[in-house]
Formats: sequence, structure tokens, C-alpha cells
Amino acid sequence: MAKKKVEKLKGKFTRRQLSRWQQQKKRQRIIVSIGISVIAIVTGLVIAGLYYGWYIVEHKPLKQTVIEVNSTKYNMGYFIEALKYYTQGQSAQHVESLLEPVLESIKRNELIRQKALELDAIISDREVNDELKRRDLSHNQAISDIVRAQLLLDKLRQEYFEPQLSLSTEQRQIMAMFLESQSQAVEIIARLEAGEDFHQLAGELSLDSLTKENNGDLGWQPEGVLTELLSTSVLENFIFSSEIGILSQPLYDDEKPKSLGYWLMQILERRADSEEAHVWAILLASEEEAQSAKARLEAGEDFAQLANDLSQLPGADENSGDLGWLTMDSMSQTVSDFVFDSETELAIISEPIRDETTSTSGGYWLFKIVGSGIKKISDENRDLLMTQVISDWLVSLIGDSENEVISYLDDEMRAFAVDKA
Repeated sequence: MAKKKVEKLKGKFTRRQLSRWQQQKKRQRIIVSIGISVIAIVTGLVIAGLYYGWYIVEHKPLKQTVIEVNSTKYNMGYFIEALKYYTQGQSAQHVESLLEPVLESIKRNELIRQKALELDAIISDREVNDELKRRDLSHNQAISDIVRAQLLLDKLRQEYFEPQLSLSTEQRQIMAMFLESQSQAVEIIARLEAGEDFHQLAGELSLDSLTKENNGDLGWQPEGVLTELLSTSVLENFIFSSEIGILSQPLYDDEKPKSLGYWLMQILERRADSEEAHVWAILLASEEEAQSAKARLEAGEDFAQLANDLSQLPGADENSGDLGWLTMDSMSQTVSDFVFDSETELAIISEPIRDETTSTSGGYWLFKIVGSGIKKISDENRDLLMTQVISDWLVSLIGDSENEVISYLDDEMRAFAVDKA
């Protein structure tokens, strides 16, 4: 029986064709693998470059030490978190103005922590976390340290400082008033000696708000609180070294601020169309000083030089009393009424103009010690005394020459911190 002829199936490969096709596929796979590898390497290099750039620009600066306090180091990341806490999203200009104060607060808080350890005052992490939660604050290290320092101060106050403060101490019963000039004080002494009432005169004339509101009666006060109550340190020593029942002589106080000043003004020119005036001015603390300065000007002394020497207006040492062109709404009503009064002559030095809406410092105290004795310290005064004790302790702690504090904050770091905060 004859054999059937076997036909070759279409689409089938010969061994040689198959071998050639397999080699071609292999080459393609190699080429693709090489391409993928090259792409991977290039991509990896790009990513590595980007990461390296990010590390150099963004991450590495955060690890730089900004301040070192007795070998304890604080880096830029910590500093930025502290800045954010204290500035609360303010403008870059405001943030920049607080760089040094925030750096100082980091130093202060670390010194508090170190000193508290010496005094066996410790705040646990749990106490800090509870306080952070109560105040809804972030749980980062900088804010935790700020809160810890605050809690440590409270603990030191209760356990270390308050037991040292006596419940009772010598106190003086005081009457006082603050007057603008020596001549006024001398006049008031004469009126008091003639029988007028101290309380009534203090209520009418005192330029200190506390003594005016209380008609001169400061009540019983222990040593150490008057500076805080009256915003001046001048009166304290005299009160506790003066005789009982004796009216004082005028006591000058150049520290004490008051809402009263006297202007000497000269209008050089007015522009009626724009309601502007070119003004020179000197601001004095009393009518007595103003009259004296006016006499010197009329005797030929230079206005600019007297403004430099005498004026209490901020910037007078730079502008020499030349206020430039002023509008009606750029000055107090008292000054505006004078400057834009059609009857005010140009180039003439004014009489002293009393202005109760401006601030100056300096004046004279009159006081009298009505009584003296050992009295229990009031709660209000204990708080004032305790605040002063802690304030003095902090000043001493921060100013201790044994502390080793190094600041590394340079211009580049400052710019980085402001940008990130």
C-alpha cells in the first residue's frame, strides 16, 4: 500500500528558522533589559540628586546647632518650632524681630530646668502632657519644654520661694501725689501747711493715676511693692527711711511717666489747598521747663539744638524738632487746633501749649508717712512681692557668669528660620 505524502503544515518553523527566531528574541530581551536598567539607573540618579538637594537645602539645616546652654544643644528644627509657638503665624517681619527674644527664652528655659534639678524640683512627662492636652498644644519637644519651664516656675514658687516670704512684715501707711514741677510742689506744700486737705489736692492735681483715683491714699504697703504699683523705683527708699508724720520736700523723679506735656511750636508755612503745615516743635515735661526753654529761644539759642537737648518727643534727636509737613489728623487735637488756627502767626514761637493727650516723663513727688507697724501682708501684695522675688531670681540665674552659652545663629540661619516659621 503506497505511503501518503505528508504535507508540511503552514506556519510551522524549521529548526534553523526556530533557532534564528529564538536568538532574535534573546537579543531583544537583552536590549530591553539593558534599556530598563539604564532607565532605572538614570531615574535612581535623578531621585538621588533630588534627595541630596532636598537634604542639603531643607533637611540638613534643621540639624544645625543654634544655641548651646551649658553643653545642652538645641538645633534649628527645635528653634523653628519655638518660633512658631511664640509668633503664631505672624508676618515675616514680626517673626524676624522675635528671633533674639525666642533664642533668649530657650536659654532661660534650659537654665530654669538645670537649676530646678539642683533644687530637687521635677516635673514629670505626664504632667507636661496633661498640660499640653489641657491647653490644646502640639506635642513637640520645643513646646513641651516651654510648658515644662512654666510648670517648674510654678512649682518653685509654691515649694521654694513662698515658704521664704514672711506672712507679716513692717509696713508704712502712705499718702502721696505726683506733680509736674518743683514750683507747683512748693506751692502745694504752702497750701497744705495753710490747712488744705492732702486727699483733696491729690485727687485734683496728682498726675499719677493710682494716687489720683485714691485721693493720695496708698494705704499700708510693705517694702518692695511701690515700684510695681507706681511704675517707678524712686519713691521706695525714701518711704522707708522717712520720719512718721512729716510732709516731704519735693522729690524729683525722672523715671515716672505721665499723660501731660507742654509744646513749644513754630509754624513755618501752611498750605491752604491741602490743609498741611510745616511745623517745628519741642515737647517738655512741665510748663516751668517750657517757659525756661522759650526764654532761651527768645534770647537767641538755636531751636534745633534745644530740641536735641530737651525735647521728649520720640525722634527729636534725629529730626532736631523739625516735624515736617503735618496734616490735621496726624497730630493730637490740641496741637491741630493751634497749628491750623488762622490766628496763629507764622514763624513765631508759641506760648507753652498744655496737652493732656501726650506722654512725657519726670515730675515731683510729695508724700507723707501717716503710720508704721508690723502688718500681715495682703494677698495682692504677696503676689507682687513673689513676682519680684522670682524676677530677681531669674535675672540672677540668667546673668550668672558661670553659665556657658554659645549662640551660632548667623544671617543665613536667621533667614532660614524666618522662612520656615
